Amino acid sequence: MIRDFINKVVLFPYYFTLAFRHFLYNNSFIKSHKPAVPVISLGNITAGGTGKTPHTEFFIKNLAPDYKIGVLSRGYGRKTKGFRIVETGDSPLDCGDEPLQIKKKFPDILVAVDENRNRGIEMLLSLFPEKRPDIIILDDAFQHRRIIPDINILLIDYNRPISKDKLIPFGRLRDLPSRIKKADVIIITKCPGEPDIEEQQMLRMREGIRDYQSLYFSLIEYGEPLPVFEEADKRYAYSKFAIVLTAIANPTPLYYFVRNSNKIINDKLEFSDHHNFRKLDVLRINRWAANHPKCGIYTTEKDAQRLLRLSKLSDEVKRRMFYVPIEVKVLNESGCESIITQVKKKL
Repeated sequence: MIRDFINKVVLFPYYFTLAFRHFLYNNSFIKSHKPAVPVISLGNITAGGTGKTPHTEFFIKNLAPDYKIGVLSRGYGRKTKGFRIVETGDSPLDCGDEPLQIKKKFPDILVAVDENRNRGIEMLLSLFPEKRPDIIILDDAFQHRRIIPDINILLIDYNRPISKDKLIPFGRLRDLPSRIKKADVIIITKCPGEPDIEEQQMLRMREGIRDYQSLYFSLIEYGEPLPVFEEADKRYAYSKFAIVLTAIANPTPLYYFVRNSNKIINDKLEFSDHHNFRKLDVLRINRWAANHPKCGIYTTEKDAQRLLRLSKLSDEVKRRMFYVPIEVKVLNESGCESIITQVKKKL
């Protein structure tokens, strides 16, 4: 009882700040802007770990045949400021690891970063006609109230339901749970499989999803491990023993995947999301590799963007390091076709 009281006292200023901010926008005390181009907003209420980047890639892959797409991100973790168009040769310090990953995977797609999303959209629309996008995907923008999107897509981790979570710092919610009602489309991500009709209804009720909101389910499919460095020895991609190195919000799914065919000998090479690796971190990674010479080293595609730039990694680490590519699969009967059709209608 005392603990609950303390939690409420600590959380009240944060809750009040969020509620007051939404009140100002809802009542037009702060104006929102409708851009002169169709906008898809993709985001979450939970702080990290819902799969925003692979879902952004899913929409790029399925919309690119019909639209000239621009992706606009804040570029979390970069050292630069202002508007910047991402190039495949950039460093994560220039643009952030996630925008760089998207650009490398889709080099023909226009990817840009700007902490000011309104300015970023204006800059994209000021480009020459041959470069100017037909639609813009706003990455991680569910909390960005200054822009009115054409469609709001909210991601919820199946393993971390909003209804059972709490606001930061006692949980991982960075916005009010009631904000879920503002989503046009909700995707329950990282499902273990396709839920039956009964479970789908239960999830709707538990999360407070309204009848007017479209609900989809997705899972992550893992590909064959790929080398992070050119000098990698492919034999280590299928070693019986593994070291897992991550700096993401939720590394658990990767652990499950690697454990299917490997024995993981460490549970300690975990860093915070978007971690900026430093000299001591590199020494630690080198030491782990030296102490376990038979292990393949597995990481995520997002982490690979930053690890590539670490010049002090040992040759042994570079020879044994691989990332595991992931791809989103939307479930439900004709789920992929259905959600893309719905998005196109909104645009």
